[in-house]
Amino acid sequence: MRAVRRTAGFLSVALVLVTCLGAQNAPRRGGPPQQQFQEALSHYQSGQYALAAGELEALALKIPPSFQVDELLGLVYSAEGKDEQASRVLQEAVRLNPASAAARANLAVNLARLGKSSQAEAEFKQAVKAEPDNFEANHDFGEFYARAGRMGRAIPYLARAQHLRPSSYENGYDLALAYEQNGQLEEARRQIQELLRTGETAELHDLLAEVDERSGDYLASAKEYQQAAHLDPSEQNIFDWGSEYLLHHTWNPAVEIFSQGVERYPNSVPFAVGLGLALYWRGDYDEAVKALLRATDLAPSDPHTYYFLSNAYERAPGEASEIIARFRRFEDLCPNDTRAAYYYAMSLWKFKGAENSDVVLPQVVSLLEKAARLDPSYADVHLQLGKLYSEQREYSEAVPEYNRAVQLDPKLIEAHYLLGQAYVHLGKKELAEKEFALHQKLYARHLAEDNQERERIRQFVYSIRGSQKDGRSQ
Repeated sequence: MRAVRRTAGFLSVALVLVTCLGAQNAPRRGGPPQQQFQEALSHYQSGQYALAAGELEALALKIPPSFQVDELLGLVYSAEGKDEQASRVLQEAVRLNPASAAARANLAVNLARLGKSSQAEAEFKQAVKAEPDNFEANHDFGEFYARAGRMGRAIPYLARAQHLRPSSYENGYDLALAYEQNGQLEEARRQIQELLRTGETAELHDLLAEVDERSGDYLASAKEYQQAAHLDPSEQNIFDWGSEYLLHHTWNPAVEIFSQGVERYPNSVPFAVGLGLALYWRGDYDEAVKALLRATDLAPSDPHTYYFLSNAYERAPGEASEIIARFRRFEDLCPNDTRAAYYYAMSLWKFKGAENSDVVLPQVVSLLEKAARLDPSYADVHLQLGKLYSEQREYSEAVPEYNRAVQLDPKLIEAHYLLGQAYVHLGKKELAEKEFALHQKLYARHLAEDNQERERIRQFVYSIRGSQKDGRSQ
């Protein structure tokens, strides 16, 4: 929802009411009150808020209490970010003219900005009660509820505002967005289609794509994202288009679209990651890793880029030196990040452990122990320490690590199996059988669930789309 405050309701009457100031006692100096007010109004409309404030403050000292002066001064203060000062004069304006819906709505917006939600809600209610057919009051009340996540309450006011002013694109879009976020998908679709009849915009097609996605119509969603990207080939719109194919495992179109995105936006981390994921799942492992390496170069301190690289690099041994270098850089840049130590340890172990175990393995152990100190709840660290000790046939040292791993994450399937194997080597048959049984049970359940890595793809896509929606809601 957009947080831009419109003051058309007040300003439309200000030019009429300005003449009322002439009926008050005009000061002998500084010109007639209506002229001073008109100058202040002009400065406000042109964004010269400091000038407007000074003129209105001077005028307020010369004439009796005036609704028009207090209301405009409140709007000026609000535009300057002086919300506490704005609140005082807007409340005075409401006291002087309690029947004004615009005055109450402006005060409500101000109170909401101050975090006084219950007072703001009460003022909005009074505003729409005073003038049920006031477009701004209904729209702003709907926006108030929408920004609080109360879509069920927002919709009636946004719908009323749309009925009052069907030509309002902004209110119409926000109504459609509220419907979509409230799960009223057919109502959202009808509202979007109504807006599309008066003109196409990329954001309308993007929102319709979200509605289609939530409705389960993947093909229609992809088509709408494509149309949005063609109307406005922004980074976000192209990403949405490509990620729709990524979400539904249609790898070739995803690769093509993300490749276009990388060409158009070479410094985009989401495109580099998206391309890497699409290439990986298509089976182009070397190219996938190169794209993910590029993502880490674009955001060298961002752990998310390294996560995807850490899950892909084993399929690209030809890039070993580059992979190790990136994880080493991450550990250098973020020495207190447990993932940095963990990823660096694993890359060294994978690519260098067999070559020079006497040198590399102690370094791997040191890095894993550091990761465990940084985050004692990181189950995978203990799993890998257990595996490392098992490779050295140090099963007595491996068992506590495996046990710690399954304590931290009882669903860690591999840990149960490896713990069972360690118990076998130690001659603890009953304990081993118990762990093997747990492993079988968890493995069967795992097969019935979504692939964990593909779930990560969904999380990645929705996090990027979520940032777009947050920006659109401001």
